[in-house]
Amino acid sequence: MITFDWPWLFALLPVPFLLRLVLPFAASGNDAALRVPYLGDFESGHYTSTQRSLRRWPLLIYLLLWLCLLCAAARPQWIGDPVELPVSGRDLMLAIDLSGSMDHPFSHSFRNVTKLNATKAVAGEFIEKRVGDRIGLILFGEQAYVQAPLTFDRTTVKTLLFEAVTGLAGKSTAIGDAIGLAVKRLDTANNKDRVLILLTDGVSNAGEIPPEKAADIAAQKGLKIHTIGIGSRGSRELNEQTLRTVANKAGGRYFRAHDVAELQQIYALIDELEPVERDTQSYRPTWSLFYWPLGIALALASLLALAALSRRRWR
Repeated sequence: MITFDWPWLFALLPVPFLLRLVLPFAASGNDAALRVPYLGDFESGHYTSTQRSLRRWPLLIYLLLWLCLLCAAARPQWIGDPVELPVSGRDLMLAIDLSGSMDHPFSHSFRNVTKLNATKAVAGEFIEKRVGDRIGLILFGEQAYVQAPLTFDRTTVKTLLFEAVTGLAGKSTAIGDAIGLAVKRLDTANNKDRVLILLTDGVSNAGEIPPEKAADIAAQKGLKIHTIGIGSRGSRELNEQTLRTVANKAGGRYFRAHDVAELQQIYALIDELEPVERDTQSYRPTWSLFYWPLGIALALASLLALAALSRRRWR
């Protein structure tokens, strides 16, 4: 809808009429040197009425020009529909293992899928639910790197997660480096509610910093870490003790997923442990429209100026 920021300016609308009543008329420069007492006798009635009608047009244009100037000065604005803003929720970083073992089968009902594909499906649903959180994505193998910085754009984070492939960051597993990178990225965030969810299926066998040391640094920075270990029952590749120690030091919890169903339950439980703030905020986008009436006023002023020049030319 259209609103005026300064509607009281329309109170000036009758000013031209008041000035016309109060101020004296300007002296006319067109007075004839010789007056004809009965000039009306030489004019037809049709010509006189037409002339009077034409004289009214400049007055109407002046009034319209004045109205347009008042409209422009009153600051007209177009106010759009309410737009919801992201609420101030958590800064949440996902760290996903891309080592070679993530390409191994993972139990899912009556068929097997790879650990990475199961992680993509379950973590993707988790990301979709985190409305109001800023979410980032770290992918790690032998090295760790930020695939998506903290953002409210959940669709992009989900897309980047689905595009990840095993071996992209090397075949080994650098859990400590992934934690250290998350600490670095989340330390710059101006938010106390910062959470890292780290998922892996192996043993930390690469990187420059041990996972336990990285967890100590995270705890000092106030970063909470939840760790998820995935792998079939009896798997010897997973070092649960390290993941449990990391979670305990950083104020989080350790979870073990033996199949896809358990992985879904874990992410659902984390969603409950780290609830999203549901308070909604919105604003109405506003566009200024003053240039439309101002442009019309300038066009009318130009029209009156051209008319005045034409009259002078043909005298």
